[in-house]
Amino acid sequence: MTKTFGAESTTDQVLDGVDLSGKRILVTGVSAGLGVETARVLAAHGAHVVGAARDLGKAERATQAVWEQARNGGGITLVQLDLASLASVRACADGLVADGRPFDLVIANAGVMATPFGRTADGFETQFGANHLGHFVLINRIAGLLPQGGRLVNLSSAGHRFADVDLDDPNFDHTPYAEFLAYGRSKTANILFAVEFDRRHKARGVRATAVHPGVIRTELARHMSPGALEEAVGQTTWKTIPQGAATSVWAGVVAPAELVGGHYCEDCHVAEVIQQEARGGVRPYAVDPERAKALWAKSEEMVGERFDA
Repeated sequence: MTKTFGAESTTDQVLDGVDLSGKRILVTGVSAGLGVETARVLAAHGAHVVGAARDLGKAERATQAVWEQARNGGGITLVQLDLASLASVRACADGLVADGRPFDLVIANAGVMATPFGRTADGFETQFGANHLGHFVLINRIAGLLPQGGRLVNLSSAGHRFADVDLDDPNFDHTPYAEFLAYGRSKTANILFAVEFDRRHKARGVRATAVHPGVIRTELARHMSPGALEEAVGQTTWKTIPQGAATSVWAGVVAPAELVGGHYCEDCHVAEVIQQEARGGVRPYAVDPERAKALWAKSEEMVGERFDA
């Protein structure tokens, strides 16, 4: 009998009875919140997690629980990754490729939200640069380490409904900057990247999906004033961190690949495409295959690198 999960399911419930011994999984953003919880539950079920973080000291302290709960050969190795610097991204990717060991799953979990206007080391608007372009370069550079049966899970957000990507002005050179407009663009980009990555790699048995973890109180809101997140999301049901990380591990480990590949998931199920405002679902522009191809081409242009399937 197939188990069904929903909005209140936790990571432990989703992976109950699942043995990940021998699996190798990359998780970005393991210094706090969802990344730590994701690494913890994967290691607790036997996986070896490679955890990427900008601040390795903070990540080492935050992931003590991963080692304490690791079972059946599970554990965690930390690697340095600053998604706001393509030099750091490329150095991280080069190190992983040189190591040569494959990844059964990559969870692109790291991100920033509603930051004041700023630019990355390469001159990109901070949220688009860190949330999308950093992962775009990292994942494409290590794509060859994903074998047949491998998966990519991009953490997006219901915040994608704030905005489509703007391929004419991705860095707000001409558009007035607004924190959630920029966040929405970056989260839509996370979905479109998964859609096109899935199209390019599914013939070799590698699938990609994007997920909304839910609304959770984590360090992600550290740039926001008190009450700003509540105002932005309106009336909603808040999730715990184990509930928030559940959809990531469900989409990456438990759900059939053909079910989630190329789709956007929330509350441990594939979301419906919605045309108007609703509590859940995904906007049509975020899963538009032609829009995904256009974003891919624009992203290659911005980072100065071409990536073939």
